[in-house]
Amino acid sequence: MSRPTRSAAEEAEAIRGGDRKAMAKAITLLESKRPEKAERGRAILEELVPHSGRSMRLGVTGPPGVGKSTFIESLGIYLLERGHQVAVLAIDPSSPVTGGSILGDKTRMERLAQEAGAFIRPSPSGGSLGGVAERTREAMLVCEAAGYDVVIVETVGIGQSEVSVRSMVDFFLVLLQPGAGDELQGIKKGVLELADSLVVNKADGEQRAAAERSAGEHARALGLLHARSGSWTPRVLMVSSLENAGIDGVWEAVLEHTAALESSGERQARRREQARQWMWSLVEEGLRDAFRAHPDVSSQIERLERAVQELQISPAAAARTLLEAFRS
Repeated sequence: MSRPTRSAAEEAEAIRGGDRKAMAKAITLLESKRPEKAERGRAILEELVPHSGRSMRLGVTGPPGVGKSTFIESLGIYLLERGHQVAVLAIDPSSPVTGGSILGDKTRMERLAQEAGAFIRPSPSGGSLGGVAERTREAMLVCEAAGYDVVIVETVGIGQSEVSVRSMVDFFLVLLQPGAGDELQGIKKGVLELADSLVVNKADGEQRAAAERSAGEHARALGLLHARSGSWTPRVLMVSSLENAGIDGVWEAVLEHTAALESSGERQARRREQARQWMWSLVEEGLRDAFRAHPDVSSQIERLERAVQELQISPAAAARTLLEAFRS
């Protein structure tokens, strides 16, 4: 005999009580491509929104192999030991075949995953440019309503566009490898401008000297950039995630950043602007879906795509045809 379906309010109450299964279920519903499931997820989210917004939101990015998961696990354990509740939204690259997560972050944060005060949710990026799953913002609100006071978003670190990450967190951290030269030349100026802190990882053993050189080079590079905030000057730190060295310094920087932006009112202003941007991103998403679902548009897409590919018509002309069909 199947269990009766709980109402959205009942599901939300379970989440607020810390029910991890209810949290996972709600996020799965929000990520669903099936309209009826996604709608149920949104109904639960609406119940949770008044109880969200009270966490510290951290974004962590960096090139593949830099040790993001190891760093996040070390930071997570550090925070748990100090009484925090930590949620990690770990965004994996998507499989081009199944669309699902390739790496599975729970296998890369085994110790943290076993802690009662931690919640880890791996989600496929869905190919999004910022390396962030489409429903990361919604998942963040679910975690906050469940009482997690630190939410960490780990991005793919694909280097295409980290703007979407910055638009949903309070503190944006870029993790770097030891060794400045080629990496400093290769890292995008835009990513440096978005960072609230650069953290050189693996500052231990034989790599310690290289890490120090890298930190110095990046500090000089930051000095040449125009500061994004009048309340905070980005800094370069060094850590060893394996030895748990420097983790306290990272958290201290986060707290100092929070205090500085709270005092100036900039933190509240950022949150308001993030909410406004989120609203418009959802409007654009809805318009895109409505556009493709329009019968006069959908009936012509395949034909026009083929015509564009075979150089029978320009992309601009094809786009105008579709837009005119949508307006009709």
